[in-house]
Amino acid sequence: MGKEVVESMERFEGVANTLFVPLTARISISKEFPEYFVDKKALELEQYLPDDAAKGSSQYTNMASVARYHNMDQMVSAFAGAHERCNVVYLGAGLETAYDRLSSRLSGVCWYEVDLPEVIEARRKVFGTREREVTIPGDMFDMGWAREVDASLPTLLVVSGVFQYFHEEQVTDFIRSCGKVFPEAEIIFDATSTSGLRFTNWFIKRTGNANALMYFGVDDARAFAKKCGAELLEERTFFPDALRMLGKRLSLVTRVSMRVAESKRQVLILRLKLPA
Repeated sequence: MGKEVVESMERFEGVANTLFVPLTARISISKEFPEYFVDKKALELEQYLPDDAAKGSSQYTNMASVARYHNMDQMVSAFAGAHERCNVVYLGAGLETAYDRLSSRLSGVCWYEVDLPEVIEARRKVFGTREREVTIPGDMFDMGWAREVDASLPTLLVVSGVFQYFHEEQVTDFIRSCGKVFPEAEIIFDATSTSGLRFTNWFIKRTGNANALMYFGVDDARAFAKKCGAELLEERTFFPDALRMLGKRLSLVTRVSMRVAESKRQVLILRLKLPA
């Protein structure tokens, strides 16, 4: 890494600009609580980030972001463990580093990352070409990316921190479209309740991304799955492991915020079987 990496970390307009927020969260929590989550690749990239990449963040917002990865990594590992060979497709991948965290122990996985062309260009500069990994430029909603994925293999679609920026009709239509392409597939994604969106949008404005507010929320996971014609396989909240493992090492404000989010089910990860 060198000049090209520095240039690749340039600001992106609109939603794509938010790709720095989860990366800085992974860096912060990897340093503060390595017993809970460590992302070695994110730590390597820290020196190349813009000076204000962590603007507006707090221990709670960093934990909320990283708890998503902590749980999704578990779910990806479980899916891969159930299949000799499979696809894992990260949609709206940004600077996701799951390949670096998981690929060495999940040998049967074909990894894909899909995002806007300028983001994929940045990924390729940062990460280069790697075994069993394919990067696909394009709009995830137009479904062109699906032609590059072997639909005959069991497929897990991972949508992390993306759907919230769109409207419910777009999300339900997208899930139905994926079901038509992938006959043996599941999708996992994080969702915020409508009340949780109010806090999240306040935080987004603090980070300087007021043109990338969130719209999509889920209050009833089973009802949402029904709208998509999908089957709800799993629903989990973000913080049980973090609260159990870290306890009073977290600040009081963070612990209270996490417990409120848990009690009100403000942040969830859903796993659906795609509709046929």
